[in-house]
Amino acid sequence: MTERVLPLVVRIERAAPPQRTDALEAAATAVLRLLDTAEHGGEWSEEVAEWQDGRIRKVVRRARGAEWRRAAALPGITVTMRTAEVRVHPPVPLDGWPRDLARLQVSGTELSDDAAPPPAGPDEVVLWVNPRLEMTAGKAMAQAGHGAQFAWWGAGEADRAAWRERGYAVRVRTAEPGRWDALTASGLPVVRDAGFTEIEPGSATVVADAPWLRVGVPEV
Repeated sequence: MTERVLPLVVRIERAAPPQRTDALEAAATAVLRLLDTAEHGGEWSEEVAEWQDGRIRKVVRRARGAEWRRAAALPGITVTMRTAEVRVHPPVPLDGWPRDLARLQVSGTELSDDAAPPPAGPDEVVLWVNPRLEMTAGKAMAQAGHGAQFAWWGAGEADRAAWRERGYAVRVRTAEPGRWDALTASGLPVVRDAGFTEIEPGSATVVADAPWLRVGVPEV
């Protein structure tokens, strides 16, 4: 079996970088759109199936100007989320990236928010980020993508259909420390990082929270 990785590219222009939360939510939505497309017999279903049978590794790279245009010309799906543009590409072999993606930089994704995002609603899908970890936006985007994938795996057909009707709406929020502790102990899906970059192996990065995942889970 070929070991594959999911490439995500975030557009970061010097004059107008995206807001951090917008980039994280765009990445999560892009992953969901790819999964849904592949699951319904669309493009890249074989590549996605092979990737999901192994480690669901994701790598985020940045692009601007001509770099972005070249990346956008390759097969994939672009998601625009307010100030952010993120493109997800079908999973590629770990050592077989397309040249125009391989040449893009992983570093340089230190994004921030100009203002705190509004609270998430009680019926929304929320990806809660560990408040005790420091991650670049690129690293956090990959973790948000993992969390979205966990929520997708836990959804039934009716849940997925309703989520699709809402445009795969997802919120990414940093939990308060006390709430984070309760979330990780609640039974909700927890993303634990493999430790390839930035943080220690096994670190809990994101908790996926969705109405269909809360059945039998204590309120947190």
